[in-house]
Amino acid sequence: MDYKKLLATLNENNMSVWSSLLGVQLFEYFSILNHGDYPKWKSAVANLPVIPDVTFNLNTDNIVVGSDSECTNEQQQIIKEQLEELIPWRKGPFNLFGIEIDTEWRSNWKWDRLKDQIKPLENRMVLDIGCGNGYYGWRMLGEKAKYVVGMDPTLLFFMQFLAVKKYLPDLNLDIIPLGIQSLPDMLLNFDTVFSMGVIYHRRDPIEHLKQLMNCLKSGGELVLETLVIDSEKPEALIPDGRYSKMNNVWSIPSCSFLTEWAEKAGFRNTKIIDVTRTTIEEQRKTDWMRFESLSDFLDKHDNSKTIEGHPAPTRAILLAEKP
Repeated sequence: MDYKKLLATLNENNMSVWSSLLGVQLFEYFSILNHGDYPKWKSAVANLPVIPDVTFNLNTDNIVVGSDSECTNEQQQIIKEQLEELIPWRKGPFNLFGIEIDTEWRSNWKWDRLKDQIKPLENRMVLDIGCGNGYYGWRMLGEKAKYVVGMDPTLLFFMQFLAVKKYLPDLNLDIIPLGIQSLPDMLLNFDTVFSMGVIYHRRDPIEHLKQLMNCLKSGGELVLETLVIDSEKPEALIPDGRYSKMNNVWSIPSCSFLTEWAEKAGFRNTKIIDVTRTTIEEQRKTDWMRFESLSDFLDKHDNSKTIEGHPAPTRAILLAEKP
């Protein structure tokens, strides 16, 4: 993976210290990478046929890369077989050369809830924490972001990104396969920071928000999406054990408590722009994600509750500004 363009872009946008640190971190990461499935996934990406100068469309529900007329039937079959090596696909959907990747999440639904309410992304430096396989990053580029930097430590998601990036090598989106803990303590200089589906996995949510603020320039915007509980009070659900079969869920706030967290972290102009109950139409099993999904995480007799008896997943989107 060639990060020269990303590191140069960070240098050009007053983040030279991070650029130098990141170069070292990435070298160390790939030097010691020993995940058991990495050879298989690396081979899948490498075996994707080279098809230069493909068409693409980043402004539709599907991320569209190429068309069936831009490859042979044999190439299309090889592409499908290699993409299937990267199952499960959780965020999407994608369409590569006429192959529909029907992902677990209809991520376009979430994108539609926020895209017209955030500050326009045109010509903005964007950081996407917990970016998954890059679906939202491609949508951000579709909104003419200057450069999108994604971070996610899940290696499979990174390999899925590389499979798509193989056909769009010149576009300004890169994913760093590291967690948020690898971010430096020094101030960064992004115009917009996304953190979607991350904060409830952090032991200290206010510290997470402060770290996100550290990534923004003055006047920059935070777009944060999280699980919430339905309560008018500033309170949080702290699961004893798993939540919706997820481990490592530390606290799920009410909307008022989430806003209070953001303000305590130093953000201003906080507002909740959307609250939506997650449905089994939005998150579900597909041929591209064959494992358990939301319907398996809910009480079979009362889908207003998780299998553990907690309130079923509802998600909110908060916007906030760095002073």
